[in-house]
Amino acid sequence: MQKVEKQDAYTQAAEHDVTLVGFAAFLDPPKEEIQSVLEALKQNSISVVIMTGDNQYVTQKIAHDVGLGADRILTGNEVDTTDDAALAYQAENGATFARMSPEQKNRVILALKARGHVVGYIGDGINDAPSLHTADVGISVMNGVEVAKDAAKIILLEKDLAVLNDGVNEGRRSFASIMKYIIMGTSSNFGNMFSMAGASLFLPFLPMLPTQILLNNFLYDISQISIPGDNVDPALLHRPKRWQIGFIRQFMMIIGPISSIYDFLTFGVLLWVFHASTNAPLFHTGWFVESLATQTLVILVIRTAGNPLKSRPSRPLLISVLAVVAIASALPYTAVGTLLRFTPLPLSLLGAIAVLAVTYLLLVQAVKVWFYRRHALL
Repeated sequence: MQKVEKQDAYTQAAEHDVTLVGFAAFLDPPKEEIQSVLEALKQNSISVVIMTGDNQYVTQKIAHDVGLGADRILTGNEVDTTDDAALAYQAENGATFARMSPEQKNRVILALKARGHVVGYIGDGINDAPSLHTADVGISVMNGVEVAKDAAKIILLEKDLAVLNDGVNEGRRSFASIMKYIIMGTSSNFGNMFSMAGASLFLPFLPMLPTQILLNNFLYDISQISIPGDNVDPALLHRPKRWQIGFIRQFMMIIGPISSIYDFLTFGVLLWVFHASTNAPLFHTGWFVESLATQTLVILVIRTAGNPLKSRPSRPLLISVLAVVAIASALPYTAVGTLLRFTPLPLSLLGAIAVLAVTYLLLVQAVKVWFYRRHALL
């Protein structure tokens, strides 16, 4: 065996009379649970695309080991000869990309974004910085280089895709809870605005006193505090949602008038059955109870796109809603109610309000199902 002297640089000419001793190999095996994580991401409608600077043979082996399809591997040279639409199509249909430069990775990301996809990119090296910046959500890890972490929007404290999947679920759960509150609040407020304006046109007194309105809003807000911890339908976790102001506006324009219709039905019962035209406290109290009952109970219907009897609310939300309705119904019979200028309601009026509330919820459920089917959400 000949010993090669140390030199500043070695040339091809130095490779003679040598004996192969062995190879130095590096092994970085995938984590054992990676296949289950990738399957969970797939169930959540998240597609995983491999884009790497490694050669196609290493990439194919890794893709096969983790359970991703590696039948179609596009190298950087092939990417250069492919247009953007074809690149997006390949990425959408399970292609794997190898020997990719940062510029080529950017082309794939931009092609997917042009097709309406929300693109996340995970990387921890210097060459990943451009793609981390271009993606909608750049994701790096704590042990990544500083350039990559600076370009990323999210930094994972654990180098584990399961953390990312958990974050996606939590984000979708938060988004679903926000949407519940917005569509319910806009619908109720839209309806109450019309009811208050309409009642003011023909009543010789205010439809509800200012202090009573403030109390109504206060109790209503209390009943909604537990919405962030409410249960979310699995379908909302498995499919990504986008912010659509048009959807909220249409829902408000349809459900809001239903709320107003039931307010006016309540006015009719109060004025023509219980003769509240000469008894302002009775009118104030009756509408206060009906308004609070309908706009708080309706969250049990609106919180799910399907059948509310099959989608259980969280216990805190159910308790808070029922407690607020009970407080509103009992308040007129207390000293505090008298101080707020409420008056005890006849049991027959409470029964009429209960019937109105139940039929209101049934009608909202029917209209909601029609509305969601119209938008292909059921």
